[in-house]
Amino acid sequence: MFASLSDRINAAVSSLRGRGRLSDADIAASISEIRRALLDADVALPVVRDFTATVRERAEAAELSKALNPAQQIVKIVHEELTRILGGQARELRFAKRPPTVFLLAGLQGAGKTTLAGKLGRWLTEQGHTPLLVAADLQRPNAVQQLQIVGQGAGVAVWAPEPGNGVGNPVEVARSGVAHAKEQFYDVVVVDTAGRLGVDAEMMQQAADIRDATQPDEILFVIDAMIGQDAVTTANAFAEGVGFTGVVLSKLDGDARGGAALSVASVTGVPVMFASTGEKVGDFERFHADRMASRILDMGDMLTLIEQAERAFDEDQAAELANKIAGDGDFTLQDFLTQMQQMRQLGSMKKMLGMLPGMAQIREQLENFDEREVDRVEAIVRSMTPAERDTPKIINGSRRSRIARGSGTTVTEVNQLLDRFEQAKTMMRSMARGGGAPNMAGGGFGLGSMPGMGKKSKGKMAPPVQRGKKSRSGNPAKRAAAERAALERPTASRGSAFGLTDPSAPPSLDLPEDLTKYLGR
Repeated sequence: MFASLSDRINAAVSSLRGRGRLSDADIAASISEIRRALLDADVALPVVRDFTATVRERAEAAELSKALNPAQQIVKIVHEELTRILGGQARELRFAKRPPTVFLLAGLQGAGKTTLAGKLGRWLTEQGHTPLLVAADLQRPNAVQQLQIVGQGAGVAVWAPEPGNGVGNPVEVARSGVAHAKEQFYDVVVVDTAGRLGVDAEMMQQAADIRDATQPDEILFVIDAMIGQDAVTTANAFAEGVGFTGVVLSKLDGDARGGAALSVASVTGVPVMFASTGEKVGDFERFHADRMASRILDMGDMLTLIEQAERAFDEDQAAELANKIAGDGDFTLQDFLTQMQQMRQLGSMKKMLGMLPGMAQIREQLENFDEREVDRVEAIVRSMTPAERDTPKIINGSRRSRIARGSGTTVTEVNQLLDRFEQAKTMMRSMARGGGAPNMAGGGFGLGSMPGMGKKSKGKMAPPVQRGKKSRSGNPAKRAAAERAALERPTASRGSAFGLTDPSAPPSLDLPEDLTKYLGR
């Protein structure tokens, strides 16, 4: 969603790189471009004025840092101010001292409240709670049936005493849902309420009546992140008519400009607490303002990626695979299949790769990533026998033809997979032994050659490096001098790619500033 905004903000500070100090003209030009970027992203005008004024004031008053160049200083200030207008420090949900805790969902029709109720129920279940979804939207056609289907998919119980479609009293349904939760020992109740196509008095009154009947611990305002500056008007109307304690952004995976996300928290003073990032039940996450600001500035979101990996990956399996990659055993196609299945539990590969720092530089390749290619790779591996997965070298021509027919692919695709697997194994072994990682956007087994990442460049490959022995001089005196110089030359540490003169000294990696904080340095 923030691709265009990210590109323009980064372009605004790129011209400052390499300068020794910031002039007033430099600051004015950068802030002017940032202002246009925010306005084009549909951020509310009062928010833009406050943001740019604060950035200008801080940039002009900033002392020249020895650790940061002017571009980095501006990025640091912009990151901190983006974090501020996005809500600052994340707040935890409030739970009742005596269960059940009641969460009331409110918002316009089409904002995604019903789907989000299932996602929130699934998230609460993963946190160790026993939620109950209450179908109090009795106006929208088939809203009750939709919540039942969503609840079944999320593995969460649904209370739906009325069929809906205009039949029943939503206030009584909400009240009876809370009573049912007490009787059956559910500790959280999520009430799905009706929405309208616009803000009107009847909708506000119904939501207020349900609020008074259930006395919710949290009122979560669900807003479509794609509606732009209208989000501010709608949020203010709900704040006056019903009141809410937290905001949930839905459809954050869309291609709109994202002004709602940057406006609501700043205008209403209520923090954004959750974000819906896809259509699947698991595409739901806590909203962290600092992490979202890092995504906008192309710094990545490694913390969220790590948290998702911790939930999806089995620790023992991960340790076993790491040992195999390091050389204690053979990394097989079966291990590759297991690893790929675990990675798919993280969700969309495109979304996962987008959380890595610097991905804006290869956004075109990332957008061309074909998720179906992962399915084809899995089909090829599953068409192999256990012996073939353990020992790929036995896969001859006839076996490759059989695998291609069984997976619905071609022999060429099978050959490409086997070649990539060997390259990946070599790359991972090199990284495990301290040889460093290849260029992410270039050749080798980087993103540029991953399955589904689009066509490669058709330019000619560079000639291979000649690794033969150097020619020896025919002059005995010169040859003896050269041999003495070779013996006196410092020897690089074994297995090192950095040519260290002291074998016991650890390598010093020149990492970007936004990565060092995740490595404990």
